[in-house]
Amino acid sequence: MLSPLRHALIPLALALSAPAFAQTLSLPPSGENQKATVTQQIGPVTVSVDYSSPRVTLNGNDRRGKIFGKLVAYGLSDLGFNNCTKCPWRAGANENTIFTTSHEVKIQGRALAAGKYGVHMIPGPEEWTVIFSKETHAWGSFSYDPKEDALRVQVKPAKSEFHEWLAYEFTEREPAKATLALKWDELQVPITITVEHAPELWLAGVRNELRGFPGFLWQNQKQAADYALQNKVDLPDAQKWAEAAANQATGGDENFGTLMTLSRAQEANGHAELAKQTEAKALAHPTAKPTDLHLFGRQLLTAGKKDEALRIFKINAERHPNQWPVHVGLMRGYAAMGDNAKALEEAKLAVVQAPDPGNKKNLEKIIGDLQEGKKID
Repeated sequence: MLSPLRHALIPLALALSAPAFAQTLSLPPSGENQKATVTQQIGPVTVSVDYSSPRVTLNGNDRRGKIFGKLVAYGLSDLGFNNCTKCPWRAGANENTIFTTSHEVKIQGRALAAGKYGVHMIPGPEEWTVIFSKETHAWGSFSYDPKEDALRVQVKPAKSEFHEWLAYEFTEREPAKATLALKWDELQVPITITVEHAPELWLAGVRNELRGFPGFLWQNQKQAADYALQNKVDLPDAQKWAEAAANQATGGDENFGTLMTLSRAQEANGHAELAKQTEAKALAHPTAKPTDLHLFGRQLLTAGKKDEALRIFKINAERHPNQWPVHVGLMRGYAAMGDNAKALEEAKLAVVQAPDPGNKKNLEKIIGDLQEGKKID
């Protein structure tokens, strides 16, 4: 039997040790404000928002049209706690809404470094202030401190389709730009996020990947060079990658594609004569197929180099007489030079070689356009 003293010490011991064994129970969130996360890639950048989502209707009370300017007051508020007499809105419910970005981005045109931020907002009938705070562990805005601001931007609210639950959505998306909108009730607060120098960021990742096993595959070296050339960035590296892709002595493969990439890289780095020599080698290479030469000619046409394009189409005809799509190329080359008669002649030869109904139908239309003296695209 335990002594009275030892019996009395057991609850004390359990109480003292309780924190070490305490666990968070899986109960509904405070106020039934469901947690949510939305994530979006903007170029190579990952942006996410973690938030708790209140609803318009609460305990049978329909608050539609009564959220902003009423439940969520305009301007700063005295929340009656922690001496925060001029507090913004928490931009959600419960804990801080958290905005995370993997790289630096621009918010409404202003820079925000990579990292995590607590989001707060100052609502207004015509303009809102969006605040990104360095503090991310707070409950709501009760302990908000403006000295912890990382960035403040102004945005214009707009009408929205009705949202029963507060939500963050990426409403507009482009390769290096997106709009993140807070939507609740019948209002939205759109925030523009842009990624500057996206091609450089992509290539930073590619450069790191090429240090591993992918760097031993010439296809990856060529792909990296093509991307850099297309975006006119990291041109010295583009030439280095192109050289590796075409160099059989170091695991590369000399073919039409790798030689053409190398020629473009040499030209981009100011080696014009060397680029011409490499291009000539590519055009004469046994791997140069009719479609390869045709596509190269089309690229020249797109670049406005009509004479050069026609020259390539003629080389293709000499190298691969009467093969698809040689006559198509000559048709486009002559049409670009304004010689509709020769273009029509080549179009009639091409239509009988059409490999599928789609190509045949397109060529039949072009023949009709040329017969009427129209320009073709």
